[in-house]
Amino acid sequence: MMREKYSLRIVILLLVCVNYMAMAVLHDYGDALSKSILFFEGQRSGKLPSTQRLTWRKDSALGDGFDKGGGYYDAGDNIKFNFPMAFSTTMLAWGVLEYGKTMGPELPNTLAAVRWSTDYFLEPPPHTASFLLRSATQSSITIVGKGPKIWTLLELFTRLLRMLPDRKLRRRWRPLAAASLVFKAFGDRMYSKVLLQRASKVFEFADKFRGSYNDSIGPGACPFIVISVAISMSEFGWDSKHAGINVLVSKYVLNNSLEDSTPFLSYADNFVCNVLPESPTKGVNFSPGDNPLSMSYMVGYGKNFPQRVHHRASSLPSIDEHPQHIECKGGTPYFLSGNPNPNLLMGAVVGGPDIDDSYKDDRVDATTSEPTTYISMLLL
Repeated sequence: MMREKYSLRIVILLLVCVNYMAMAVLHDYGDALSKSILFFEGQRSGKLPSTQRLTWRKDSALGDGFDKGGGYYDAGDNIKFNFPMAFSTTMLAWGVLEYGKTMGPELPNTLAAVRWSTDYFLEPPPHTASFLLRSATQSSITIVGKGPKIWTLLELFTRLLRMLPDRKLRRRWRPLAAASLVFKAFGDRMYSKVLLQRASKVFEFADKFRGSYNDSIGPGACPFIVISVAISMSEFGWDSKHAGINVLVSKYVLNNSLEDSTPFLSYADNFVCNVLPESPTKGVNFSPGDNPLSMSYMVGYGKNFPQRVHHRASSLPSIDEHPQHIECKGGTPYFLSGNPNPNLLMGAVVGGPDIDDSYKDDRVDATTSEPTTYISMLLL
């Protein structure tokens, strides 16, 4: 009986291996990984390094006086949101901790992607809070939008909120703490120590000075801040991380034989079953092309992928091709054009198809055609 039991397990294991081998033939996951990491170079803000591979993306957000630059634009517009960026960086770090040893030649690029964000979070906040608060109260925000060239942007709330007492500030220590584990595991212990020390200070500060965005900033913040009050155990994203906590705690519980002492295992099981009721590879394979349109929703992957991505820098000509200044409304003809984007945003994963699996390759429709860092981070 025992022999038959183990024989059955071996057969099942072989079938799983054959299934994964077949999928590997259909999709080049190594190529998809490389392109996913490359996407973040297209989202970089600040003074770009000489190693920049997406060369149409140029220096940006320089000379404002409010920000030294760095970090990532979260989506298709020239805006950085610290809260989603913190989540994206935490997820990327988590992915490196789990799979870094299998990333091969892409590991250095992935570590560089993590560090581009953590260097930004390590910056001291600006000393202009009173000015920014007055601007917020008067709703006198000025955003000058240009293409993938040097442009200015007052990053009002994303930088200001790092200075204010707020319960959500406690979540900003996570990317630093997670990244500290990454660099400790992959050879940069000095940088790891710096990250851990700053993470500890941020957490202590936030824990000591508790409050809310509204209480800290006042009525001027109301048009710009969305507070999420719904908590769903079947969701996982930058504004609802409970599922990730359940999975991490469950891993710790299982590794330490504590199964009978916690409800986290059942919470994690429920999340996985709700999100992936069928094959766990079905959702991952959907984006590369296993869908009714046989279309890849990752830019640059496969032969059939989105050409008109909702992305300002990708859809406007690079400064190499158009060195003249583009006014704020000067990009409208490019935005409305039916032509493919002139700059290929390699590795970007767009919003995806409609509920009926139809997809209109139209940059005007941001819901379906806009990529975000927090979508791509989850795929890594």
